[in-house]
Amino acid sequence: MGVKILEQSVERVVATMPVEGNRQSFGLLHGGASLAVGEAVGSWAAVIHASTLGKTAVGVDVSATHHKSAREGLVTITATPLHLGGTLTTHEVVLTNDDGARLCSLRITNLLLDRR
Repeated sequence: MGVKILEQSVERVVATMPVEGNRQSFGLLHGGASLAVGEAVGSWAAVIHASTLGKTAVGVDVSATHHKSAREGLVTITATPLHLGGTLTTHEVVLTNDDGARLCSLRITNLLLDRR
């Protein structure tokens, strides 16, 4: 998918992904690619928080709204926490295009578990 992590902390995870190589048959950014990268970045943000508690994170819910598509360029994916608990985390993940326009909004909830 060509994802690159640019920034990672408990407060924010930022990544990029090229549209090229992630298009559907009509030449648009594939909605499944948007969901996959959004879930991956949101889960990574949850894992960072979980690690501060000696735990790990597993996704339990994700939902997305596609606002706009893209045919070219780079997508920026930004995950920020809505809730950082000891049992659950919830993150908002926003995908934007090169102009900063919102392409997709995701919300992901992760369950925090003790490491085995």
